[in-house]
Amino acid sequence: MGRNQTKRVKIGTKQIGGGSPILIQSMTNTKTEDVAATVGQIQKLSAAGCDIIRCAVPTMEAAAALKEIKKEIAIPLVADIHFDYRLAIAAIENGADKIRINPGNIGSRDRVKAVVDAAKERNIPIRVGVNSGSLEKELVEKYHGVTAEGIVESALDKVNMIEDMGYRNLVISIKSSDVMMCVKAHEIISQQTSYPLHVGITEAGTIISGNIKSSIGLGLILHQGIGDTIRVSLTGDPIEEIKSAKIILRTLGLRAGGIEVASCPTCGRTKINLIELANQVETMVSDIPLNIKVAVMGCAVNGPGEAKEADIGIAGGIGEGLIIKHGEVYKKVPEKDLLKELRKELLNWSE
Repeated sequence: MGRNQTKRVKIGTKQIGGGSPILIQSMTNTKTEDVAATVGQIQKLSAAGCDIIRCAVPTMEAAAALKEIKKEIAIPLVADIHFDYRLAIAAIENGADKIRINPGNIGSRDRVKAVVDAAKERNIPIRVGVNSGSLEKELVEKYHGVTAEGIVESALDKVNMIEDMGYRNLVISIKSSDVMMCVKAHEIISQQTSYPLHVGITEAGTIISGNIKSSIGLGLILHQGIGDTIRVSLTGDPIEEIKSAKIILRTLGLRAGGIEVASCPTCGRTKINLIELANQVETMVSDIPLNIKVAVMGCAVNGPGEAKEADIGIAGGIGEGLIIKHGEVYKKVPEKDLLKELRKELLNWSE
């Protein structure tokens, strides 16, 4: 699919926009002041496929911790700032690769300018973030409620203010928990600016509801060529955000690589604990850099036929497991060894 051509923005060692691959982001849920815990979580997220990480900076201690965190991680770090402009400046001084602010809650124009000047001095990108929940009263009144048009106007007003201060190293983020409002807002803003867009559905919810909302919203936006970096916001382990984002991008054909796991929905013929097995397979293949499809089937009767579109598959019966390649039974193994044998085949895979 075609991609909107946006400006290229460098974030640490990565870049977004200008036709660059869509990068996956997440946010730590540790106390940023706890350097060891935060570094540990970032390293796990990075290993899972996170390209850019964001940390909350609610205190000066958190801002100071960024300097130590940066020494231990390999991906760009974004500082998330609300209300206190001094925290944004401290985060920049301590090595943040990008800062996220909502100029509307930072305070006066002078305070916003102090942040912009600090970012300009080090050429640090600013992500201008606006959420539907923080829409200004005058815009709510103008549009008779919270609307996509109001969100876009709010974001572009803040972008224009920063441009007037002589800075254009910007990324825009406009989010709403209302999926279709969020989609419409991105459709509108993509026609009015060439800045790269960070896309996500805010406050999407738990693993189930959040994934559904994010898949629909991000799918509709990305399929139109809109968006340069994404976050799937879930109430849960941030690792789940990375898993979901990778699947969304792969499904849309926007990212290659990584094993796709297909599994049957189970039925009365199922003779193994397929739910547990499918989850084990999905976890097991996450560190294997192959661009193939793996099928996990619940019975030896239909398994080979249903797995024929996959490169490799497994199916189980009573005490017996099958390794299937391109729809043909490759070998039989004891059921207890099925996962181990699948991993062995994948590690020795030759495309």
